[in-house]
Amino acid sequence: MMPSTASTPDVVERYEQVLGMPIGTPHDPVRLTHEWLIGDPPVPRQLRAGRRIGTGLIESLEGRVIELRHLDDTVGSRTLLPVIRAELDQAEHLARTGSYTDVLGKRLYTVIGELAQLAGWVASDAGHYPDAQRLYLSGVTAAEAAGDRALGAQLLSSLAYQITNVGRREDALLIARSAVTGAPDASPLVRALLLERLAWAAARLRDTDTTRRALDAVNDAYDQRSDGAAEPEWVYWLNRAEIDVMAARCLIELGTPAAAEPLLTRALAAYNPDHAREVALYQTWLAEGHVRAGDLDAAREVLARIDTTAIDAGSSRLQRRVTAVDRLIDRRAQKKPATSRQPTE
Repeated sequence: MMPSTASTPDVVERYEQVLGMPIGTPHDPVRLTHEWLIGDPPVPRQLRAGRRIGTGLIESLEGRVIELRHLDDTVGSRTLLPVIRAELDQAEHLARTGSYTDVLGKRLYTVIGELAQLAGWVASDAGHYPDAQRLYLSGVTAAEAAGDRALGAQLLSSLAYQITNVGRREDALLIARSAVTGAPDASPLVRALLLERLAWAAARLRDTDTTRRALDAVNDAYDQRSDGAAEPEWVYWLNRAEIDVMAARCLIELGTPAAAEPLLTRALAAYNPDHAREVALYQTWLAEGHVRAGDLDAAREVLARIDTTAIDAGSSRLQRRVTAVDRLIDRRAQKKPATSRQPTE
C-alpha cells in the first residue's frame, strides 16, 4: 500500500528505500530543472492578512541563516538537521500567514530558499536522500519567487551533486549543466561553484573532455573574483584549496591519481582542523588516490589517520567514503580487477 498524503518524510523515505524507487518526491527533478531553465519567474503571492513582517524580522532571519550555515562546518548532521528544519518551517509559516511588502517578500523567500538548500545539504550528508531532494526542489520554487536566479542554480546544482553520487548520473549531468546555463549573470564565485559540480558530474560519467573544460572554466571564473564584486554569503567557503580538492577528485575519477596527490596534500595541509568532517572526507580521497596509484601501504596509513567522529555525529557521507576506500584496498590487495568502483561522494 502506498503511503497517504499525511505521511511524514521519514515514513515516505522508508517506503522508498524498501521499494527502491522515489514515491514521495513532488516533482521530477529533470522536468523541474527544464521548467526553471525556460520559464519566467512566478509573481510571489502576497498575503495581506496576519502578522505584519517588518525589516527587523527579515534581518534577524537572514542573520540566522548565516549562523546555521557556518555551524555546518563544525556541528554534526544529527544535531543540526532538526534545527534547520524547524527554522525552515517557521519561515514558510511566515510566508503563508504574514503580510509584507514586495521587497520584504522577496527577501523572505530568499531566506526560505537558502534554508531549504542548507537543510537539503545536511539531510544529504545524513543519508536522507529523498528528503534532501524534496528540500532542494522546494527551495527552487522559493528562489524563483524571490527572483534570485543564482540561488535557484545553487539549489539545482546541489541536487545534481547528490544525484551524481547516489542516483542516475546522466540526470545529474543534465541538471548540473542546466544550472550553469540558467545563471549566465552569476558572480565569479557562484559561477565557479556551479562549474565545479558540473565537472564532478562529468567526471563520474568518465566524460574527460567535459570535465577538463569545466575545470578550466572554474579556474577562469575564480580568477575573475575581486574585492568589489558582490557575492552571496553562501559561497564564503569556496577558495583555492576547495577548488584543488574538487580538481583532484575529478582526476582520480578520470584515472590520473598521481596528478591528484599534490593537490590534495597541499589543500589538507592548509585546511582548518576544526572542520573535522571535511578533513576526513578529503583524506579518503587522498587514500583512494594512493590505492589507484598502486601504493596500498600509503592508502592504509592515510585511512588509519582519519578522524571518524563525524560518522558518530550523523555523517553517512563520510561512512560511505571510508567503507568504499577500505573495500577498494581489500580488492586491490587480493589482486582483483581494478575496473570495479564503489559509489563515491
